[in-house]
Amino acid sequence: QVQLLESGGGLVQAGGSLRLSCTASGSTFSSHTMAWFHQIPGKEREFVAGISGPGTTTSYSDSMKGRATIARDNTKSTVTLQMNSLKPEDTAVYYCAAKTGSVFISRAPDGYNYWGQGTQVTVSS
Repeated sequence: QVQLLESGGGLVQAGGSLRLSCTASGSTFSSHTMAWFHQIPGKEREFVAGISGPGTTTSYSDSMKGRATIARDNTKSTVTLQMNSLKPEDTAVYYCAAKTGSVFISRAPDGYNYWGQGTQVTVSS
């Protein structure tokens, strides 16, 4: 079992930045691929960024590529998502997710075994 706790959401103006953090507990952190998803009410959960267990491979959605950086610290069991140049359409609940297996970064929500409770990100225009 893996427990995930997100923090760092909030309200920011368009063009601003936010850094989301996710702390994991309960299992060997480095053996899990980690990812961030977001969800707008009434829509499906969408992949934002992912990182392999060792942290050597990353993947980003087309909408976030160039504006976001995902990173992990396996000694602290944390994964972060730095988002810059935020846009109103980035407004959503952001979820941290963990997947057993350290290599493949899935972009599908059902590829992930564990989820945090979510943190709201609101970007005002």
